[in-house]
Amino acid sequence: MLDDEIRDNVALFRYGLIGDLIHRPPGEKGLYALLQQKADKTYQIPGSLRTRVAAETLRDWLRAYRQGGFDALRPRLRSDQGQSRALPQEMVDLLCSIKEDKPALSVEAVIREARKDPRTPAGLVLASSTVHRQLSRHGLMDRSQGPTSKDRRRFAFENANELWMSDVMHGPSVFDARRKRKAYLLALLDDATRVVPYAAFALAENVSAFLPVLSQAVRRRGVPKRLYVDNGAAYRSHHLALVCAKLGVTLIHARPYQPQGKGKQERWFRSVRMQLLPTLAEPDLASLTALNRRLWAWVEGEYHMRPHRGLDGDTPLDRWAMNAQDVQLPQGDLDQLFLFEEKRRVHKDRTVSLKGIVFEVEAALVGETVILRFDPDRIQRGVDVYFNGRKVQTAKPVDAYANCFVKRDHNTKELCPQQPASTPPPGLKLRRLDRED
Repeated sequence: MLDDEIRDNVALFRYGLIGDLIHRPPGEKGLYALLQQKADKTYQIPGSLRTRVAAETLRDWLRAYRQGGFDALRPRLRSDQGQSRALPQEMVDLLCSIKEDKPALSVEAVIREARKDPRTPAGLVLASSTVHRQLSRHGLMDRSQGPTSKDRRRFAFENANELWMSDVMHGPSVFDARRKRKAYLLALLDDATRVVPYAAFALAENVSAFLPVLSQAVRRRGVPKRLYVDNGAAYRSHHLALVCAKLGVTLIHARPYQPQGKGKQERWFRSVRMQLLPTLAEPDLASLTALNRRLWAWVEGEYHMRPHRGLDGDTPLDRWAMNAQDVQLPQGDLDQLFLFEEKRRVHKDRTVSLKGIVFEVEAALVGETVILRFDPDRIQRGVDVYFNGRKVQTAKPVDAYANCFVKRDHNTKELCPQQPASTPPPGLKLRRLDRED
C-alpha cells in the first residue's frame, strides 16, 4: 500500500519530467521527439527499481496533468485496498488438480469447475489473469509443441533409485520453546515408484536441515544414482556436493524458473496440503517431534498404501517391490560421511570456537589449522579434530571451572592424552608453550 508521502514523491517526479512541456499545445510538431529524448535517459524513480520511462508513458502523464492537474499524477489506490489479491494455497492446489486432471480445459473452464467445488469459498474472486499466472507457475499452461519450443516431454525412470527429487514446502507453525515457529517440509521422492525415501519437518530450510533428511533416506532406501534438487539454500552447498560425490550420487540442479521438471514433487506436496494438513489436530502441532510423527503415520499408513494414478493404479510400495532389485545399500560409516567440516586455527589458550561454543584441544595443536568435523544437532557432545588428514582427538566444550584445579607443568611440553611423552601424535610439531598468568 502506498502512503500519501510516497504518492506525492511519485507525482513530483512525474511532474519534473513533463513540467517544461505542459504549456505546449497538444499535438505540437516535435513534441513526441522531445518525449523520446526524455525516455532515452535513466532516472531514479521513487518506489521503483526501474530506471527508464517510456515515451508513451510520458505522454499519458502529460495528458493526465492537463485533464486533472497535479493530483492526476499521483498513483491511484487499488480498488481492493486492504484485501489480499493472492489466492489461498488451498485454492491454488484445487485449481492445479482440476487442470492436471483435464489438461485440455481453458482457464475459464478451470474457473467454472472450481466454482462448482464445495471447497471454493463463497464470494472468492477468481480472476482469469491470477488463475493463469498460478497455473503457469506450476508448469501447467505450457503446451507448446512447435519446432522452436523447448523439449519438455514427460519422463519416468523405470527402476527404483535411478532418480530422487527433492524440494521444500512451507508448512504449519509449531511450538518450539513455548513460542510458535514456521515449519518447513523437506522431502525426497523416488521418480520411478513415487515412494518417499524420507521426509521431515524442520525449523529451517538450509543444508543443515536437509542433510539429516538425506542421511535417513539413504539408510532406509539405499543410495540413489541421481539427486534432482532446486536452487534453494538447502541445496546450493559445497558440503552437499561433497557428500553426493562420496556416495557416488550425481547432483543435478533444476534450471531457474522451470517448474515443469518438478511436477511430481509439486503433486506430492499438494497431496500433503490437501490430505494431511487439514487433519492436523492441536496435539500434532505441539512440537516438531509430534508433527513429524503424524507425517510419517500418514506417509506409511495412507500415501504408500493408496493406488497412485501415475503408477497405473499400483501403490508406491507395490511398485517399489517390483522395481527395487538393483537398489544399492550404502557402504562405510554414514555417520562420518554426513558430518559437517570447518577449518579453525587453534588459539594460544588451546581452544577453538565453533557455532558459539568453545572447545578445548591438545596443547601440541596451538597455532595450527585443524579440521573440525561435527554433527550440528549433537555439537555439545564434542567435535572430531583432524590434523594432516588424521583424527587426533574428540574435543569437548571447555569446562572453565574444572580447569581451575588442573595442575600445570610449565617446564615440559603438554601432549595429547593417551600419547607417551616421547611419541607425539603423527604429524604434530612440538613447540614450547610460554607461561601465561
